[in-house]
Amino acid sequence: MLPAVPASPLSRRGLLRAAAVGAAVAVSAPATHTAAAAGADDAIGALLPKWRALILGSGFDPAAEPFVSRLAALGDTARALRAAMVRRDGSLWPDLPYADPAPDTDPESYTYSGNLHLSYVRLRTLAEAHAQPGTGLTGDGVLRDDILAGLDHLHAQAYHAGQARYGNWYSWQIGAPQALLDIDVLLHEHLGADRVAQHCAAVDHFVPDSAVAQYTGTSTGANRVDLCRVLALRGAVGASAAKLALARDALSPVFPYVTSGDGLYADGSFIQHSHIPYAGSYGSVMLGGLSLLFALLEGSAWEVRDGNRQIVFDSVEKAYAPFLFNGLAMDAVSGRAVSRGAKAADSGVRQDDQLRGQSILAGIALLAQSASTAERDRWYGMVKGWLARQYYSPALTRPGLPVAALARLAEVAGSDAAATAEPVGHRLFPGMDRAVHRGDGWAACLSMASRRISYYENGNGENLRGWHSGSGMLYWWGDDFANGQYSDDFWATVDPHRLPGTTASRKPLADAEGGAWGAARPDVRWVGGSTDGTYASVGQYLKGLSSTLLAKKSWFLLDDTVVCLGAGIHARDGHGVESVVENRNLGAGGVHAFTVDGRTQPGTLGWSASLGGARWAHLAGHAGYVFPGGAPVSLKALRQARTGAWSDINRGASSDPVTRRYLSLWFDHGPDPTWDTYSYLLMPGASAARTAARSADPDWLTVLANTGDQQGVRVPSRGFTGVNFWNPGSVGDLTVGTPASVTVREEPRTATVCVSGPLRDGAAVDLTWDRPVSAVVSLDPAVQVVSTGAALTLRVSPGTRGAVHTAVVRVA
Repeated sequence: MLPAVPASPLSRRGLLRAAAVGAAVAVSAPATHTAAAAGADDAIGALLPKWRALILGSGFDPAAEPFVSRLAALGDTARALRAAMVRRDGSLWPDLPYADPAPDTDPESYTYSGNLHLSYVRLRTLAEAHAQPGTGLTGDGVLRDDILAGLDHLHAQAYHAGQARYGNWYSWQIGAPQALLDIDVLLHEHLGADRVAQHCAAVDHFVPDSAVAQYTGTSTGANRVDLCRVLALRGAVGASAAKLALARDALSPVFPYVTSGDGLYADGSFIQHSHIPYAGSYGSVMLGGLSLLFALLEGSAWEVRDGNRQIVFDSVEKAYAPFLFNGLAMDAVSGRAVSRGAKAADSGVRQDDQLRGQSILAGIALLAQSASTAERDRWYGMVKGWLARQYYSPALTRPGLPVAALARLAEVAGSDAAATAEPVGHRLFPGMDRAVHRGDGWAACLSMASRRISYYENGNGENLRGWHSGSGMLYWWGDDFANGQYSDDFWATVDPHRLPGTTASRKPLADAEGGAWGAARPDVRWVGGSTDGTYASVGQYLKGLSSTLLAKKSWFLLDDTVVCLGAGIHARDGHGVESVVENRNLGAGGVHAFTVDGRTQPGTLGWSASLGGARWAHLAGHAGYVFPGGAPVSLKALRQARTGAWSDINRGASSDPVTRRYLSLWFDHGPDPTWDTYSYLLMPGASAARTAARSADPDWLTVLANTGDQQGVRVPSRGFTGVNFWNPGSVGDLTVGTPASVTVREEPRTATVCVSGPLRDGAAVDLTWDRPVSAVVSLDPAVQVVSTGAALTLRVSPGTRGAVHTAVVRVA
């Protein structure tokens, strides 16, 4: 264990005085407390130093790296903010005016309310610099007085009881009060009775008890946890047992699994804003908030004892770990947060998949303190492994994480836990139209859309061109390469019509096309797949955003390959349609060699070619690509540099231009294609020699079907057969009477048959496998064996959740 941070300067006398003051504000308490009341005050007062330790961190040596430089940087930031602070009517910082001349809820008002929130966040930064050791401002009396003056200014002008809110509700109910209450804890003994009373009254005005009376609207999932954090801190600062009890009890609706709307699903999905997969952003907030509240209240009269909180602990391995790879959080579950790459102007911190992942790791490390010993040991091993493998932007050396989070990760890194390796296998998430696959040395994630899940989310001027990210985008990373693929200014520079894996129309779309907050969803049901946990068959019936585009897309995910099929590609918009094999970010100066059928292509920017007849291609340092039977003339390639700015996709982001180089590979279906197709193999991390060998082996893959009715493949060397039945019919040895996804894995003496009903209409799936089967080894309750012998016939009752059901049989 590292040497501890110096003890909190908050004295017991200060705690008791604050508790007494807060009690007078919050409730009508008698002037003379009974012994029981005094005990309650002591119990509440004990929460203040506990929260202080949680938000500042503990157990670290401020004179040792990485903390010494991080604390010095905090001091530099605070000095700059302090120097720029000017108390004027309508602002505390000149660049953050919060006085709205026409208060309402339009985008301009959102800016003003956001500026108020950011003003409190800046004051919180000053307060942390005052409280943390090693900042050069620790305990600085002049700084403290400036913070108090800033608090008084904001209270008098904007954040007080009786003020009507404008702009974004979040700024008033979560953003500003969270920062304010953190400051109140950090400077509690310097506030005085009047300020405590004023701040408590302001929070009560904007976050009344009714904010958590119903589990609906903006009071669900991560938002509910944030509101409970406000209520709990209001209770601690104002010595209100009732507020603490309310905060604890209002968490309970967050815990149970949901079957629609916001929250955690039994399959590991996490949804926020009703239709957006969000484990990497809102889910991270929820995990972090719950870990803080569990830790704060543990051992007190307000400890969270709801038995359903175990679902939160289970979510670490069910909902979060699957979307973490080498410590990064996959963008497919981060919603509009992917557009914030250069937004954090105050801190200079780049928000990306690396930082989002590190925040989740820190949340897991803190949650481990409230978990069982077995869970703690497993999670420490997982976090330690992720930290060790995060070579692209290591958490312990990269700026960005708050000191408290850094301290939690440093503790795990220095523990005696055995680092856990990345797993292999497949996870389907029917509740949010996502799939994660892990092969040997690589990982991939599929992003799809349906009636249930939006194409993409924009809102607050963010993620304005994420139009096609739900149209079958195939993300992938290597174990020791390309972990910065989406971190390195990808979203600011990539062609938004040419996202890897997608089929999309080149039809021009407006910024925020389809509506805000995930309003745009395709009218399709067949999205999902089947898996035995190792290999998988995944499919998407695609309808284009604001276009007539139709397509059937399938992915068959194996140990070293993704087999990609497309069929029924059809449109009548008068614009070209493309299916993107790859659009790889090569960085600012990448010159990675691109080879086609053994011939190295020109490396000059602007090079392009038609690759009709090509059997394979290879991008050095990334992957191999195989085109069964030879590529059609529609296969195109382009090497280019693309320049963009984060402000192009996020109105609050930097307008500084950035340039990245790309190697793009796509099938050009032309304008208004009629039932076109494609097929290719993606081999992450493969060498050119291995790619060429795969192309030269005609027996490795058999494409059984690639039509608008069925798509399926057989890979004999893997014992794999996968078929997505868009309509009933027969493919190879498999016949179904209802749309279904089927995966069969054959071993020398057994086979595993996996079936799902992606339509989710509850209709039974009757499946016949035309193979001799001598016995049934095991099956899950939804599977009924109709017959064995010369063929296997099963009746599967798939339900309405897209779940996969299996039977293990003995083959003759």
